[in-house]
Amino acid sequence: MLESSTLLILILLAVLVAIALLVVLLLRRPDAMLEAHRSKLEQALRDEQREGRGELRQHLDSISAQQEARIEGFSGKLGDLTSRTDQRLESLRAALIEDARVARVEAAEVQQRSSDAIGQKLSELTQRNEQRIGEMRTTLEQQLQKLQADNAAKLEQMRATVDEKLHATLETRLTESFGNVTTMLAKVHQGLGDMTKLAADVGGLQRVLTNVKSRGVFGEVQLAGLLEQVFAPDQYAANVCTVPGSAASVEFAVRFPGSTGEAPVWLPIDAKFPREDYERLLDAQERGEVDAARAASDALERAVKKEALRIRDKYVCPPHTTEFAILFLPTEGLYAEVLRRPGLVEGLQRDCRIAVAGPTTLLALMTSFQMGFRTLAIQERSSEVWRTLGAVKTEFGKFGSVLDGVKKKLDEASKKIDETGVRTRVLTRRLRDVEELPADQTQRLLGATLEGLDED
Repeated sequence: MLESSTLLILILLAVLVAIALLVVLLLRRPDAMLEAHRSKLEQALRDEQREGRGELRQHLDSISAQQEARIEGFSGKLGDLTSRTDQRLESLRAALIEDARVARVEAAEVQQRSSDAIGQKLSELTQRNEQRIGEMRTTLEQQLQKLQADNAAKLEQMRATVDEKLHATLETRLTESFGNVTTMLAKVHQGLGDMTKLAADVGGLQRVLTNVKSRGVFGEVQLAGLLEQVFAPDQYAANVCTVPGSAASVEFAVRFPGSTGEAPVWLPIDAKFPREDYERLLDAQERGEVDAARAASDALERAVKKEALRIRDKYVCPPHTTEFAILFLPTEGLYAEVLRRPGLVEGLQRDCRIAVAGPTTLLALMTSFQMGFRTLAIQERSSEVWRTLGAVKTEFGKFGSVLDGVKKKLDEASKKIDETGVRTRVLTRRLRDVEELPADQTQRLLGATLEGLDED
């Protein structure tokens, strides 16, 4: 191919040189001759080109024939090489298959022997582990039962001691408290009986309530009687100046104990009896006059609000007094009319910090205060019981800490035993499909480990 290309290039160069020479010669001759020579030159060039094309075609045909011959020879050689390669690959594949079969047979034999040896050793190891775990579990159960028995005995002893002390103390206190409540209820019943007898003489009461001073004395006397039924003389006082620096004194005040070393706190109680407005309301209601009853009721509400504001401004002064005072209405009917006014009692409590109370309500309220005083006294005298309970609680807390420590250790030991059993079962499942090694290889790999287990 390279020689043919070079030859063609040389032929083309020669043709080009000849053409160039002819052109030069023609340019040098006159024009008359130029036309004749040009025709000849063109004819010569055509002939030359025709001959060059023919030679080139012949040369190319020759080259093509040579290439086809070479390709046919190469194809034959390639077919021979492919045939020989296929034969060699087939023989190699057969040899590899035979080697693989022999290797699988040998590996299966080796794996079977290894699996048998490992299974036997693992079975022996599992039996020894189960035996040791059983012995350890038996020991732990015995110790735990003994510890539980000791703990139960100690707890029962402590419970009996605490129950005995608490039962004696609580029985004494409850007996005293119920006795006091029974006495107070008897006094309340007696007071209600006296009030019933007092209500029988309505005419005498009407005469007593004719003037303002008599009404004030009536409310004050009734309030004093209620306080005497409930409180001891040192738990309340009459005509108390509750506001420091003020000469205004409230009719009665209940003494509440202050903080340690501080002055007492007073609860002001003042009795009021707006008789005129109340009687006008009753008369209007009896006559069925709605407008007059509404006007009298409004007047009664204004009178009660006025007295509540006066009590708040004159007698309430925290922290020397409580946050609220009590407006005492000496008759249940008057108290019921005040309660019947929508929002009156709630407004007095919210805006004036004044609680309105009738005879029964005040008696119940004072009784609850008295019970609170007695409860406070019981609490002050029960310090010994609380100290005993505190000591018992401390000792029981220590015992609980020790018991928690023992329980933690037992749980850890039980957890370790369970983990050993789980790992043994996992190893058994993992080695289920493993072939055994020969005895000498098994002894060489596991001999040291098995000897250590035997020594343990």
